[in-house]
Amino acid sequence: MGKTVRVPIFQVDAFASRLFAGNPAAVMILDHYEDDAALQVIAAENNLAETAFLVADGEDYRLRWFTPTVEVPLCGHATLASAAVVMERLSPNRRRVVFHSASGALVVERTATGYVMNFPARPTERIATPHALVDALGVKPVEVVWDKFNYLAVLESADQVRRLTPDLAAIAKLDRSGVIVTAPGDGNYDFVSRYFAPAKGIPEDPVTGGAHCALAPYWAKRLNKIAFRAFQASRRGGEIVCRVVGDRVELEGNCVFYLEGRAEI
Repeated sequence: MGKTVRVPIFQVDAFASRLFAGNPAAVMILDHYEDDAALQVIAAENNLAETAFLVADGEDYRLRWFTPTVEVPLCGHATLASAAVVMERLSPNRRRVVFHSASGALVVERTATGYVMNFPARPTERIATPHALVDALGVKPVEVVWDKFNYLAVLESADQVRRLTPDLAAIAKLDRSGVIVTAPGDGNYDFVSRYFAPAKGIPEDPVTGGAHCALAPYWAKRLNKIAFRAFQASRRGGEIVCRVVGDRVELEGNCVFYLEGRAEI
């Protein structure tokens, strides 16, 4: 990696209105991208579900995301955290930022209560329920759909989603990198979900923006509406406001800063 440099690092709880809720992400500001192996080592050292690496590109930023074990093509909560870093620390007067990523240009705008991200929707198609998925979940879903990234398993109730204790080793062996489980919501929520991705080094992700790019279009068809209040029922938990806008999904949430400093790399 050459000589040691000190770079800004932030740890931000995304999709949260208080500390120690939502999904923590590391955000690091670089002058340029190191080689992929170096970025992966840094993400493993941070040991969070995602580390976002930002490089300035004119008024915009280039953005890449790494779990402790792999680079991923899209990460919602780390994008939200990156937007908070840009608009609350790097350029406090900004109201909008564009990130250029493997998933195209991602626009994030500041609102009175948080941030709104605009992501590509992930259409799903219904499939026959795989026996391996039933064995991994320990329960038979009402319906199963998938996209090129994840299985989406629909369960009978929000309580069933909350109580689920899947076989993570079995999930890691499936032919999709993650499994979303969901059900109609309880309380004030339209739907609830959880997300498991042990194959990517994330046994259970606390709050997952990318999963909601599939969940929002799925529930739009089921509920015949386009705006939702969703809850990801992990131990930390997190609320996401979702809207389907054509072939895009808007995801809205807030962020809380936990740590700010410099890392020597």
